[in-house]
Amino acid sequence: MINHKIVEVKPSNVATEGLFCSKDQSYAGFQAKQNWFEIQSKSGASIRIVRNNQGKQLAFIEFMPGKIAWRPVNADNYLFIQCMFVYSKSDRNQGIGAELIKICEEQAAGLGLDGVCTLASDGAWIHDKRMFLKNGYEVLESKGRYELLVKRFRETAKPPAIIDWEKEQSKYKGWHLVYANQCPWHAKAAEVLVKVAEEVGIELQVTVLTKPEQIKTAPSGFGVFSLIKNGKLLEDHYISETRFRNILNKEHTKP
Repeated sequence: MINHKIVEVKPSNVATEGLFCSKDQSYAGFQAKQNWFEIQSKSGASIRIVRNNQGKQLAFIEFMPGKIAWRPVNADNYLFIQCMFVYSKSDRNQGIGAELIKICEEQAAGLGLDGVCTLASDGAWIHDKRMFLKNGYEVLESKGRYELLVKRFRETAKPPAIIDWEKEQSKYKGWHLVYANQCPWHAKAAEVLVKVAEEVGIELQVTVLTKPEQIKTAPSGFGVFSLIKNGKLLEDHYISETRFRNILNKEHTKP
């Protein structure tokens, strides 16, 4: 086990503790995430960062009551793990992830909730299911690349459920970017995508999601980032300028 400490991030100490995924506090994405966290923390959103004895960030977890989850799920009587990441491969399999999950379970039990759940995927920008399976979670259902995992404290508890985000996609005509500042990288992606779209003469309509209830009707499983063209989901996570240009080239060459 690595010697470490777990720090609870609060709006009052973000300046000293940071937000893990973004370290440059002058970066617009950091400020956007900080504002998002300050608002969501009032409803129970929480962040924990793991540091070693030298103060280096090793891992983090972000969780919140399921009723304000920023993923398309119905999980009102559960605690929802939004993001979890152990940065270095050398720090994995050291029990850090299990310790973070345990914090969530203890908090959920203390609140009288039915359990803890999360959405996982083998794809990009979201944790996979292995850590959760090792800690007694079960795969409840899956949709696309996403799997809903849960640990129920009572077998009779109503299970959480994935919301069908695909039915929302047909509402989007033309090019759309739908995102939220839950992830500090999204502000950068939005800036780049808008710039490139203007350059190539595409009207990219941008919608910033600011309330958790808007995620219930988000058009992707990730919820907080969706690039759509005429009802077709092209990407469901942060992308670079190069990736966007490749998408544009591919869409342009279609018959």
